[in-house]
Amino acid sequence: MTIRRVTSPAAPEPPPERWSNCLVVDGIAYVSGMTARGADVKDLAGRDEYEQSKIIFTKIKGLIEAAGGAMSDVVKITVFVTEIANNTKVWQARREFFTGNFPASTLVEVSGLAAPEIKVEIEAIAHIGKGMR
Repeated sequence: MTIRRVTSPAAPEPPPERWSNCLVVDGIAYVSGMTARGADVKDLAGRDEYEQSKIIFTKIKGLIEAAGGAMSDVVKITVFVTEIANNTKVWQARREFFTGNFPASTLVEVSGLAAPEIKVEIEAIAHIGKGMR
């Protein structure tokens, strides 16, 4: 088994020794739950679910591309929201990043995320290995 850590300027890394934003294991990229926070965890971009989701998908795209893949390689996303009634805003942003075969998706409403102002968190799995496109 080969494990490679992937970084991207699009998704600032957490402080050392907390977690990895993206690991590629034998051609499969695992992207940690992304939020709309910036490099300074006190900095949150995006006020609503649409804006936060768009920022998150941009981070995921940066990580997948840094791993050698494309958004069309994403096969699964898990979306965590604090208000399920606003899920159409998340899907609106998703349509801007995915076409054709949309990834398999799970939507989960949670009572809270890492901070009260965070409304959305998204994680992804992509098959970027040779011969998987």
